[in-house]
Amino acid sequence: MSGTYNEVLVLFSLLVAILASYTALDMASRVTTTQGTSAARWWLAGGAMAMGLGIWSMHFVGMLAFDLPIPLGYDLAITLYSMLAAVGVSAFALWLVSRPDLPMRLLCLGAVLMGAGIAVMHYMGMAALRMQPGIDCDPLWFSLSIVIAVAASGAALWIAFHLRRGHRRHWMRLAAAVVMGFAIVGMHYTGMAAARFPADSWCGAARDGGVPTQWLAVLVVVATVAIMGIALIVSVLDRQMHLRIRHLAISLARANEELVQAALHDPLTKLPNRVLLQDRIEQAIEKAKRKQESLVVMFLDLDGFKSINDAYGHQAGDLLLAAVATRVRGLLRSQDTLSRLGGDEFVLVAPSTDPDDAAVVAQRILDAVALPIRAQGIDVQVTASIGIAMYPSDGVTERDLMAHADAAMYHTKDNGRNGYTFFAPSMNISAHQQLKLLNDLRRAVERNELVLHYQPKFAAPDYRMAGVEALLRWQHPDMGLLPPGTFIAAAERSGLILSLGEWVLDEACRQLRAWDDDGHDVPTIAVNLSPLQFSSPSLVETVRDTLARHALDPTRLTLEITETTAMRDADASVDILDELTRMGVRISIDDFGTGYSSLLYLKRLPATELKIDRAFVRELESNADDAAIVASIVALGRTLNLKVVAEGVETPGQQQQLRQLGCDFYQGYLLGEPVAADRLMHTRHAAPAPCLAG
Repeated sequence: MSGTYNEVLVLFSLLVAILASYTALDMASRVTTTQGTSAARWWLAGGAMAMGLGIWSMHFVGMLAFDLPIPLGYDLAITLYSMLAAVGVSAFALWLVSRPDLPMRLLCLGAVLMGAGIAVMHYMGMAALRMQPGIDCDPLWFSLSIVIAVAASGAALWIAFHLRRGHRRHWMRLAAAVVMGFAIVGMHYTGMAAARFPADSWCGAARDGGVPTQWLAVLVVVATVAIMGIALIVSVLDRQMHLRIRHLAISLARANEELVQAALHDPLTKLPNRVLLQDRIEQAIEKAKRKQESLVVMFLDLDGFKSINDAYGHQAGDLLLAAVATRVRGLLRSQDTLSRLGGDEFVLVAPSTDPDDAAVVAQRILDAVALPIRAQGIDVQVTASIGIAMYPSDGVTERDLMAHADAAMYHTKDNGRNGYTFFAPSMNISAHQQLKLLNDLRRAVERNELVLHYQPKFAAPDYRMAGVEALLRWQHPDMGLLPPGTFIAAAERSGLILSLGEWVLDEACRQLRAWDDDGHDVPTIAVNLSPLQFSSPSLVETVRDTLARHALDPTRLTLEITETTAMRDADASVDILDELTRMGVRISIDDFGTGYSSLLYLKRLPATELKIDRAFVRELESNADDAAIVASIVALGRTLNLKVVAEGVETPGQQQQLRQLGCDFYQGYLLGEPVAADRLMHTRHAAPAPCLAG
């Protein structure tokens, strides 16, 4: 005996399955968003009822769509038991997808249990017919229905888990519901296809007072529409309530932010005011103290701002202040703080900044401020005076750093404005003497008082001279021969370092050409670049013109930049160094190990060598940590195909240990100290014999 299907009811069963799936997905999001609260249990119970009744209703709508040529009825008790099975399976599914995570192992277990539960519900529903003789099941179709039930359950659990968050778009949830609905319907009708009804079968439930199909149809439709409709309405209302609460919370947070902004920020520039600045400095000091880092405080005052206010009015002055704030803020990192104290005074607080970086930042600020600014149809222009104080060398409290940065700013004002000055209370030279020294330095180039000394660099293993490093000295008429430490800082503060750097580069190349003409073999020469010189837009052209002027092979020139300078703006450094290396110039990373290089950027730098800072060589024989650092740098150099140079070699023990660690080149007073050009050829042959013991 075979049955037929009512196409309308089949379609209706599909719609019921889709509605049940959508309700289940929506309930899953409710359970998830209320997790950890008492409401979660109510949503779980309500969701299980709605989802279970939906699956159960779909089954019996499908059963109603099936028609046999005999009267049919359903056993009430078995029908209700099948409903409980559907509700239980739904509760388990909602509990499973509301968990924080759903690993594959748990997903597979849940799919098996849920699929088995749905299969039990289905075949209990068919058993409610109480057919006599019993229904035969085709093993193949029966097995396929179980497989579909498990697979559909797994897919449903996975979809529900990934769409449980309420912020998902409704169309995504609807599409998922359609997929789940087709899977549920597919399982049902596969199970129906497995059923075989003998020709003489009769329905026991119809004869023994079971529920007629007409009444079951009414019950199914009413239950489906009522339960799932109510569930969806409640869910929508709950979502709207949550949205309103969220909007209120956002509005309240925004109002609080506005109050804080007004209390702690300058109304004109929107920068932190004095109150917030004090807190930021104190926090930065604590952080720097914890991490044993440095900190810079810059006091910035505009030059000539009062005259602009007097000439063009306060509105133009306000526009100027806002434009300056925007420009300077655009130069800074996210962890830096720029504040306006009032009037034309600004303060910058920057963590983890050394003097070289501070000098570069200060110069960038000066350049940005000096650009013309359009205010009320008029181009106005101002400069800035900057004072710089460093933590901890210039102070360990907010008050001291602010006072010292302010004093340094006034020192800049007194020395011509439009510049920056580092606070230096520990210097033995008075302010008057500092000014005199700077003025003398400006005339040093004209008077031919600057000289270069050359320190040889020796290559392992035969310790032949592989090149020299040019080191600046100042033959002062009154104070004698001055090392760079006495005047380089003043040159950097005043911007004079750019002209000094160009002179050093030109003189070093001239001397290398002179040695070539005299028949002396000096393979390479190294020149140090200051941070300001490295960031100069004319650097590449200056190097190219200098090499051409002295007819030198670019490969014989090595430019040394510190690790800190290279990492200050890694992307820009890569671009500059790429241009230089394309020219043929070699690049050396100086003082390596003392900065904060990112290996990601370091491998991108087109460098040819690393120079180990002398601080690690000084205690190499007695400090195992320094030895480990040197060994690591050597290994890093080999990995990146870079030569490694050890600086500050002063004892045979240091030389021996560096040789064992595998350094490629050596520099230091043990092998050769910096000397004038005319003495270099003599001293290169007088270097101590290399220590080869061990």
